Amino acid sequence: MKIKRIMSLVLVVLMIVALVGCGAKKREVIELTLSTEDAEKILAAAGIMLPDPSEAAGANSTIQWLAHYDSFHNYREDEVVNTGFFTFKERYNCEIEWVETTWGERFNDLANLVLGGTPPDFMPGETSFFPEKVLQGLIQAVDPYIDYSSPIWEGMKEYADAYFSLGGNTYMIITDMSFGTIVPYNRRVIDEFGFDDPAELFANDEWTWDQFYEMCLEFNDPDADRYALDGWYFARAIMQSTGVPIVGFDTETGRFYSNADDPRLERAADVLYNISRNDLVYPWYDYGWSLRNGTDGGGMKEGLCLFQPIGTWSITGPVETVSAVWGDIAGGEVMFVPVPRDPNGDGKYYLTSSPSSYVIIKDCKNPEGVALFASCERFKILDPTVVSIDRYQLEHTYMWSQEMLDMYDTCYEIANTGIGNLIVTYGEDNTAGYGTQVGDMLRYFNDDIGHPPSAGGASTWAQTKEAHSDAFAAAIDDLNARLDDFEANGFVAEAQ
Repeated sequence: MKIKRIMSLVLVVLMIVALVGCGAKKREVIELTLSTEDAEKILAAAGIMLPDPSEAAGANSTIQWLAHYDSFHNYREDEVVNTGFFTFKERYNCEIEWVETTWGERFNDLANLVLGGTPPDFMPGETSFFPEKVLQGLIQAVDPYIDYSSPIWEGMKEYADAYFSLGGNTYMIITDMSFGTIVPYNRRVIDEFGFDDPAELFANDEWTWDQFYEMCLEFNDPDADRYALDGWYFARAIMQSTGVPIVGFDTETGRFYSNADDPRLERAADVLYNISRNDLVYPWYDYGWSLRNGTDGGGMKEGLCLFQPIGTWSITGPVETVSAVWGDIAGGEVMFVPVPRDPNGDGKYYLTSSPSSYVIIKDCKNPEGVALFASCERFKILDPTVVSIDRYQLEHTYMWSQEMLDMYDTCYEIANTGIGNLIVTYGEDNTAGYGTQVGDMLRYFNDDIGHPPSAGGASTWAQTKEAHSDAFAAAIDDLNARLDDFEANGFVAEAQ
């Protein structure tokens, strides 16, 4: 189901308050809300009802949000964020307090807060939480607080049961399913080089690895400081576009397995091997990453970069900021397409599916408040009387074209093709939900292929398998053994 939220809002600026995150500079929070009258009309018109405020568990309380960003409060008057929070605040007299962390330290901070007896209430539900953070005792089951059999959660139960359940318990509150990496590009640059527009190729079902690679080869000219690709998502995006995750997950048994011998992955690895050997990627240093100008999309506007596979977040923001890097978005220069498909595959396009979700932190003080907020968020997604406020902002604030909005819908549909066809990964490095051992092995299978020769990469799939398959299989066996122990004994397994 497509995300639906409120477009026509009567916004009232109630107050301006100071919010100070842990160690962060003071920042101004502009609190915006719906008028009570409008909120009541929306609730009355909806077919799915939220609980009465006088009876709702978690009402009249505050929940603590641990994250490297605040997706609830407004910092500019021209933005409206998270309509579920509006309902949570206005209808139930609740508040969300931001406990600030950083991306790199989020899991360490989580562990320290739980062990120190001061756990916040919830976090963004990354797939990297499962199952490792369950085994480490850092998050708790949501079943006592979320009734997935209720109509408000229709359609999400299947995802939660299939991909985020262990020992009969579910560990993720899923409000929607979204998609991961796409391929943004600058249409003016594409036209200047005489290439077919990728969006047109996609519309004609001709957007394949072959077309992608040939365009990269023709565009690339290191002597002119022109490189076809930048960033570090491209390798994983190409691998995942096979429709086969490197680490498979059996939704029937709840156990992991290796797909290293799958020929579809080897075909993708051949593409990445050729990309690496031909230096089609902006130069990396050592075994790390280096973006042009230190910026996602760097060189795109100037015609020095052709593609940078990445999330839609990179082209969503203030018009002047996006236009300075990616190209004139208001003028129609910026566009994106799904990751190209395997020309010798099953004819389908695949994108990673990522849940819009939350986790409840172990031993937190207000799990009922988290569940109530999540229900408000889910309600706004389902409400047929409202239009996505996110979509409204994309079009009117961030100047996305109708074609971009339509492509977003297409990508959403690709990533939500039903249980059994989803590409769900649980992280790709040593912070992965698979645990450190499997996560470290994944680096070889992703990065040995995707890294250029100067960074120690450019191995063939056969070479990578010969070097690492046995250790990879052993790491997966160890992970499955920990899952067996957890289900059999009910204890928290030690982190690996």
